[in-house]
Amino acid sequence: MPALCSPNKATRRMNVLGIETTCDETAAAIVAPAEGEGETRGIVRANEVLSQIAEHAAYGGVVPEIAARAHVEVLDRLIARALDRAGLRLAELDGIAVAAGPGLIGGVLVGLVTAKTLALVARKPLLAVNHLEAHALTARLTDGLAFPYLLLLASGGHTQLVAVKGVGDYVRLGSTIDDAIGEAFDKVAKLLGLAYPGGPEVERMAEAGDPERFALPRPMLGRKRADFSLSGLKTALRIEAERIAPLAERDVADLCAGFQAAVVDVVVDRVRVALRDFANVAGHPTALVAAGGVAANGALRRALAAQAGEAGLAFVAPPLNLCGDNGAMIAWAGIERLRLGLTDDLTAPARARWPFAAELKAAG
Repeated sequence: MPALCSPNKATRRMNVLGIETTCDETAAAIVAPAEGEGETRGIVRANEVLSQIAEHAAYGGVVPEIAARAHVEVLDRLIARALDRAGLRLAELDGIAVAAGPGLIGGVLVGLVTAKTLALVARKPLLAVNHLEAHALTARLTDGLAFPYLLLLASGGHTQLVAVKGVGDYVRLGSTIDDAIGEAFDKVAKLLGLAYPGGPEVERMAEAGDPERFALPRPMLGRKRADFSLSGLKTALRIEAERIAPLAERDVADLCAGFQAAVVDVVVDRVRVALRDFANVAGHPTALVAAGGVAANGALRRALAAQAGEAGLAFVAPPLNLCGDNGAMIAWAGIERLRLGLTDDLTAPARARWPFAAELKAAG
């Protein structure tokens, strides 16, 4: 089935609705390009996010069925609120962007079916966005960053180093072979009896801890390819925790500090390798970019900013409210695609898995 509308290639103030339901945040946002010919920066006119942390906290993680039902219950209301906050009617939008994957398939379906319905009723272009691509392009929304740049995408489900060469043109320089960084933070928090979500709790406890008390490993350090492995670090921490159990608050703080320091060291080393490989696939990067929920971690941001400075690069990370899942990044990715005429029809599928970057073939 052809796209419902011809693409809007003008640089006028177009407005795109973004819908995000891939995990446990229900989100809707309205984003427009900033004024000016060729301007890549965006303006967030509305950004509504409803977290489901309370619904999942008792289970220590996201329960897919609960998440999907929660999206159904609130998504329509969030879309209406975003339109109202932006002062727009549905008919005044230029496109409907939605995260069509990867993610929990029940939640993805809720957002995609809603977006298709709105696009059909309002006769607007549908933009089925890869959730990971949206993270990759957020630096252009917030900072107007030019291509190409090196992206560290770190979240609960994904850890990748990617050369971002252009819209739809991505080369994966490295990824995790087991746990994602955010997943490892959450598992360590659960092991130490901290609240869900675990990442912020580990960071909070680490602030008061001694990162040198425990000799934790730095997996993959010095490897030629920019891949990650965190399961061994997690196991080493568990062994230390069991050795000194029962744990006092000081013990938990020191374990958190040691774990976080190890993760930061690994990330810095892996980014160094990715910067070396970047030159072979995309030339000289304009910046080092961190995106995804783990990009909110203060210790990691400081280390990456210092590393970028040493390499003579700018460091760009989204503001904290755009690090986690949100509709603004989906809307912006929709704008980027709409400008290029990359619209979708009503057969666009929901995808639980959806790689967005090509594999680096020439890695050592």
